Order: sequence, then C-alpha cells, then structure tokens
Amino acid sequence: MAAMLPANTLQLPEHLKVLYIKTATKLKGIDRRQFMAEVVKSLGVGGQTLAERELGWNRRTVRKGTKELNSCAIEDGYWRSGRKRVEVKPPNLLEDIKAIVEPQSQTDPSFQSTRLYRGNYR
Repeated sequence: MAAMLPANTLQLPEHLKVLYIKTATKLKGIDRRQFMAEVVKSLGVGGQTLAERELGWNRRTVRKGTKELNSCAIEDGYWRSGRKRVEVKPPNLLEDIKAIVEPQSQTDPSFQSTRLYRGNYR
C-alpha cells in the first residue's frame, strides 16, 4: 500500500492526479478544502507533502480543510469582501437623488416601459 512508503518515494498515478485536480477545481470554498483534506488523509503519512508536490495544493488550504473535517466549519469571511453598495453609508442617498431628478423626469415617449428618463435640460 502506498501510504506505508516514506514520503519521498510516494507518487500518484497520472489518472489519479488528473481526477483529483479536476475535482478540486470544480469545487469551491469549504467543499473544496474538505475534499483536499480527505485526499491527503487517504494518502497517509507524507500526504501533505505529496499533495503539494504532485497536485500543487497549498498546505495551508489542506490544513484548514482538515480542521473543518475535525470540527465545525471555519468562517471564510467571504461575505466581508468586495465593495459595499453606495447607499450603505448615507442611507437616504437614493431618496435624495430621486427628489432632485424626479421633477425633471418624464415617461418613455413610446410608453413601452415604466422607466423615467431625464431629458437634456440645462
């Protein structure tokens, strides 16, 4: 069995490499990390080194997945990333813009939509 060999002699067959890499790429977030951790766990001693060398997987990601397997899920903080909507800081911004623009807006001349348009007023 390959798990009993020292880490430097472990090698994965090409078809398994392709399968593991394809599967990991298709998964996202916690599912991906837990899959990677399961694969490393099944490889046994030296599995992290082998996965890093043969599959190009980051050890930190595998460790996080292992922690998630052994306990409850670790929060990603993904929801904190990205730009917030512009209305978040000044909550009345949308109403203020409407109050400024609405007196100068008109309905679509063809009446095919309910959107309001602003003409070229100066």
